Amino acid sequence: MFGMIPFTREENSLWNYLDNMEKSLFTGFGDMSQFRCDIQDKGDHYLLEAELPGFQKEDISLDLNGDTMVITARHNSEKEEKGEGNYLRRERKYGSYSRSFNVSGINTEGIKAAYTNGILEITLPKQAEVAPAARTIQIEG
Repeated sequence: MFGMIPFTREENSLWNYLDNMEKSLFTGFGDMSQFRCDIQDKGDHYLLEAELPGFQKEDISLDLNGDTMVITARHNSEKEEKGEGNYLRRERKYGSYSRSFNVSGINTEGIKAAYTNGILEITLPKQAEVAPAARTIQIEG
């Protein structure tokens, strides 16, 4: 755990400086990551499950634009800034996270979504396969 205690006794040396720089470099990449999703094939539909802990249902939007579905989740920092007290350490991040998915081959009119216990479940019904029409071709000549 990097710097879990806000007040530490560290020597002011070049090695500690380089070690702290390396820790902040690698933990910084984790902050830019997107939320995790699982997609299952359930036969007649796909089930997409997105991990969005700490969000309210009102903070999440699901938008369709052509063959692209975008899930966006926003943490509102204005709510938290009204709290009282001086922070010694603040690690929770505020901002928005989004992911886009290709939904070609999906019946977009039948998409359903539910949000329970930090998991967004989206049911994506598959489009019915269109069988090619059979016909007889006349031979000329």
